[in-house]
Amino acid sequence: MNAIGGNEDRVSVRGTEKTISKEREDYLKTVYHLQLEESPVRTTTLARALDVEPASVTGVVKRLAELDLLEHRPYRGVVLTPEGERIALEIIRHHRLIELYLIEALGYSWDEVHEEAERLEHAVSPLFIERIAAALGNPEIDPHGAPIPTRDGQIEPQTGIALSELTAGQSGTVARVDDDDPVLLRYLAKLQVRPGAQVKVVDVAPSSGMIRFEVEGERHALGPEDASHVFIELTPG
Repeated sequence: MNAIGGNEDRVSVRGTEKTISKEREDYLKTVYHLQLEESPVRTTTLARALDVEPASVTGVVKRLAELDLLEHRPYRGVVLTPEGERIALEIIRHHRLIELYLIEALGYSWDEVHEEAERLEHAVSPLFIERIAAALGNPEIDPHGAPIPTRDGQIEPQTGIALSELTAGQSGTVARVDDDDPVLLRYLAKLQVRPGAQVKVVDVAPSSGMIRFEVEGERHALGPEDASHVFIELTPG
């Protein structure tokens, strides 16, 4: 990838052209994800998520605001404009469809696809993405359970409560798993903790927060940090 603030590419999003680099697309995508937890998004939070110095964020945020892709609220943070959100959702659609295609068509495992999709999401054309979507039967979720935005920029809300928040006796279905830690994904695959799996919490250690749970008839344990990346749709009642 180019360095932050480097060469720019002209991208077309639903007939609207903006001059924006791949890295700035990553800014928009990251702001979208962070807005799900915090809005406005503080620039320090954005810098930490992108692993860049806070000072370097200022110039990029200013440029994105000039392009009407971000709204900068002084002393509060940034939010996506409708145009910025459309671009972010298109990149997320690329990413999640590519992940699924790599697994379904090319035999990748679910712990291998995130980094590949990070590289490919900016390079493929809208036509290529729609061909992938059609070949896969226009799927609604990616391999890790996250919703795939539609072609017209709609997306279902993410559901589920972190496994780390559950208490003894609660049960439900794995809704989704964060996709950016391949080591954790490989471990979860060994435990059969995947979207659709049935999970029941046996107990939670009061001192360490270690969670013991049953999945597919077997008992396993996860620490609170790892468990915070697994999201459960609770069984009613």
